[in-house]
Amino acid sequence: MIELRHLKTLSALRDAGSLVEAAERVHLTQSALSHQIKDLEDRLNCSLFIRKTKPICFTSAGQRLLTLADEVLPMIRNAERDIARLAGGEAGRLNICIECHSCFDWLMPTIDHFRQHWPEVELDLSSGFSFQPLPALARGDLDLVIISEPEPRNGIAYIPLFTYESVLAISKQHRLMARRYIHPEDLAQETLITYPVEQNRLDVFRYFLDPADVEPAAIRNAELTVMMLQLVASGRGVAALPNWALHEYLQREYIASRPLGEKGVWCTLYAAIREDQKNSEFMVDFLNTAKEVSFRNLSGIKLA
Repeated sequence: MIELRHLKTLSALRDAGSLVEAAERVHLTQSALSHQIKDLEDRLNCSLFIRKTKPICFTSAGQRLLTLADEVLPMIRNAERDIARLAGGEAGRLNICIECHSCFDWLMPTIDHFRQHWPEVELDLSSGFSFQPLPALARGDLDLVIISEPEPRNGIAYIPLFTYESVLAISKQHRLMARRYIHPEDLAQETLITYPVEQNRLDVFRYFLDPADVEPAAIRNAELTVMMLQLVASGRGVAALPNWALHEYLQREYIASRPLGEKGVWCTLYAAIREDQKNSEFMVDFLNTAKEVSFRNLSGIKLA
């Protein structure tokens, strides 16, 4: 009566918080997802969640099925990993390079999870802030690069992980609090706090300031996200960061944020890998795990 697809759907509904986002995560239309849930409720003769609540509120029956999902779905995934290893006998190497400072927040849980299930794969991690990682990937020195700006290269595949909005973090007393959204010209009077990387590798320049031919009044570098936000909260400048990186600080009301432009600046994060590793069992599992952990832990992201 209860099928795995039902458990996956309810789990996605809980994690996403809405029918629209849950449908995206399980690759169904919203109508198909609603029909699936209604069909299950008819089979069980009870409601699983209360309609028109935000966030979604599950009934006792729905909570019981979520508990079952949390027990069963990881067991299925673990069994699939074990079978993949037995079938392929895969051992290998996974050297990962990150071009995104704030990515450490979600990548570390992914790596920890992967290490537990693929102990035979040699795993290493480096940052691409001081060198160009894509040539190293093509040469075979690296195996996976987390990147936000794909460059066409022979033998390199780009796997979209998720889409996020880049927003401007400001202090709660800042003059831009009066704006519904930020114009590029607004930053001509501001100190922009950024990570210490080249401007052309920062979303705020590539997609917002450079197209409008605007430069900030000054640029200040900070290595860590928390350091940047302390400076923002103290009125020392503003910072453009992924929406999910600001979620905790916004909830605690340390800072405020505004969209960059009327429609916002939306960017996609990719995993760059070599074509010859695209179907490797451990690589496929790592990418699937990265997506699952991201959607479970990060607020405000969407399917790419």
